[in-house]
Amino acid sequence: MVRIEEPRFPIFVCTKNMHPDLKIRLDRTAKLPLAEQIRASISRTIEAGLLAPGTRLPSWQDLAAQLGVARGTVQAAYERLCDAQMIETFGAGGTRVAPRPRVVATQAQAPQLGAFMRAYEEMNAGPAIFQLGIPAFEGLPEQLFARARSSNLLKTGCLSSLLYPDPRGEFELRREIAGYLSIARNVHCYPEQIFITSGYSAGLGLALRVLGLEGRKVWMEEPGFMVTRKGLELARLNIVPVPVDAEGLNVGYGIENAADAALAVVTPGQQAPLGSTLSLRRRLQLLEWAASSHAWIIEDDYLGELQLQGRPAPALASLDEGKRVIHIGSFSKTISPGLRLGFVVAPNELANAFAEVAATLAPAPSPVIQLATAQFMRDGHYIRRVRRLKRLYSAQRDALCEQLRMRDAEWVNAGLAVLLRLPDGAPDVRIVREAMTVGMAPSPLSVWFATPSWTLPGLLLGVATAPEQYLATSCQRLFEIIDRYR
Repeated sequence: MVRIEEPRFPIFVCTKNMHPDLKIRLDRTAKLPLAEQIRASISRTIEAGLLAPGTRLPSWQDLAAQLGVARGTVQAAYERLCDAQMIETFGAGGTRVAPRPRVVATQAQAPQLGAFMRAYEEMNAGPAIFQLGIPAFEGLPEQLFARARSSNLLKTGCLSSLLYPDPRGEFELRREIAGYLSIARNVHCYPEQIFITSGYSAGLGLALRVLGLEGRKVWMEEPGFMVTRKGLELARLNIVPVPVDAEGLNVGYGIENAADAALAVVTPGQQAPLGSTLSLRRRLQLLEWAASSHAWIIEDDYLGELQLQGRPAPALASLDEGKRVIHIGSFSKTISPGLRLGFVVAPNELANAFAEVAATLAPAPSPVIQLATAQFMRDGHYIRRVRRLKRLYSAQRDALCEQLRMRDAEWVNAGLAVLLRLPDGAPDVRIVREAMTVGMAPSPLSVWFATPSWTLPGLLLGVATAPEQYLATSCQRLFEIIDRYR
């Protein structure tokens, strides 16, 4: 007969005429329906591997009688198990446990991060003094953005929030970006050529998917951004390192060693990480090579007009007339990396391909933040913020250089960073890791290289995250660490 346990509240355990490992425990005082309790008991037993595939279960009529419940209750539980593909019914063959993957006895461990992701996390740890890639700690436009969000949160139409957004990005933002680019970067394009992305990395991924150059050669600046390098590797491109000097990418070296490359990825405005601007002579040489070889150029305009010395050089795309250059920009350095907002300007002949990939594989991020950014730009806040940041960063860079001068250090300006030279063989990675323990996060120059024979040590000190009031103390601590490794 059925075994019944009677504690202080009625709980029913049935084992008769069933597999010895199947015990169904019913609590008639619980809020959970009896059918769900039966389903959960059988499901747990199957998932634990106690009931092998093919094991026959009691018919729902027999089980209902054994449990003392209505037949419909057991039938409902069995139907849910069938829907979940945990049991199968075979008519006269009865109800049986469905085939399941083998249960591994050992407990699975959480996946461990690989070398690239560990380096990526280390690069983005913070915020900290001297950290690259983020704007100033103070003055982020939270209040302005809150005002913008509250005033136009999906208010573009009475039914707009019920429809799928444009995968290319909100037209209002694309129109504002087109206007800004024509003034600030001398790039003249239509909103239909602009695609909104989740930052630079998403823009790079979108471009690489559109181009479909798997197996082809690509020029990559050496040193260069490790995220770009990894993205090219994942796209299965064959990377050809091309050295960088005071005039930027050595185009002649690239032509001599890999004239048949299908792509070049460059930071012509301010090379990352050395800060040099691609000279006009080399810009024209690069564009001529791309046109004659039917190659493409991805321009990473990561700093835009945030150039601290003189007037910013026009974008490379401004010389190209929209033929071979794919221009990628971002709001990470000017507003905040937390926005995860960037954009791609596609050549006319690729605009439809970009639209198709955006619609199916890489749609634009949330319309809410796009519309807020559009209003932020439309009201003039963005241009004023960029100008204010340039003044702030120039003052912080000058103060940092004065601290380095007082210590007879060797350094050069490098975009929004100051590159502190270290002696050959200096362990810049270990120096940075020790500096991180006291709130500083400069970037080791050596990790920007992929070619060991070209690698140089150094520390990239971000000026955006170097408030003047902390510079003296921070520099003193940093040089104490450096001195320990001399």
